[in-house]
Amino acid sequence: MRKLLVFQHSASEPLGVLDPMLRDAGFRVRYVNFSRDPDAVPDVSRYNGLVVLGGPMHVDRTDAHPHLLTEIAALREAVKRDMPILGICLGAQLLAAALGAAVRPHSVREIGWYRLAPTAAAAEDRLFRHIGGAPHVFQWHAYTFDVPHGAVHLASTQTCANQAFRWGSRAYGLQFHLEADEAMIRRWAHVPAYRSEIEREGGPAAVAKVLDETQRHIAGALETGKRVFGELIELFAWRPKNVRVLASR
Repeated sequence: MRKLLVFQHSASEPLGVLDPMLRDAGFRVRYVNFSRDPDAVPDVSRYNGLVVLGGPMHVDRTDAHPHLLTEIAALREAVKRDMPILGICLGAQLLAAALGAAVRPHSVREIGWYRLAPTAAAAEDRLFRHIGGAPHVFQWHAYTFDVPHGAVHLASTQTCANQAFRWGSRAYGLQFHLEADEAMIRRWAHVPAYRSEIEREGGPAAVAKVLDETQRHIAGALETGKRVFGELIELFAWRPKNVRVLASR
């Protein structure tokens, strides 16, 4: 059975719609929740792929969250092994940091729905060729990353230039949340710490705006996610080069 390792930072931020797709494809999914087990040191070599999810902490707060250094080291090992990797939001920032790129506070805090502009290179990319036009995607971040040297820049928004990149042929960093369905976004809007973050940006009306826009854009986002994640699952069928597959008797 193919096995996938998932780094999680908050119980409120799981794999979302990607979880049932992976399980239907026959994957066994193991979560490592660093908010519950901050001293975990997972061995990525035992898995067919790695997903690093979002979270409320920031990459430069390794003093308060030393597990971020563990995750960066694990990402470097996964990159060295040429494993398929998906980094989402914080996960994309950690992947960028593992590849030597700068991660820093952004001038604009993106919370809500934003139009995504694929780059010219996206049309030739296995995943991003399925993102046509300028779809709305859900965002929740205050930091941004530089595109790592040698990586392919895949998307931007008007307020944040670096929204997605590919390193090699199997490692992807996505600043936005294609994995989030309406129920997940509503849960985020009612987590007290998350809700107060929205309200700091635009008052109580900002929460209602996010939820209203979610109703309008979620169907299109889920369809985009289905196409993109379908390709991603094919990538996760990868096997390490040093693993010999024995014929069944």
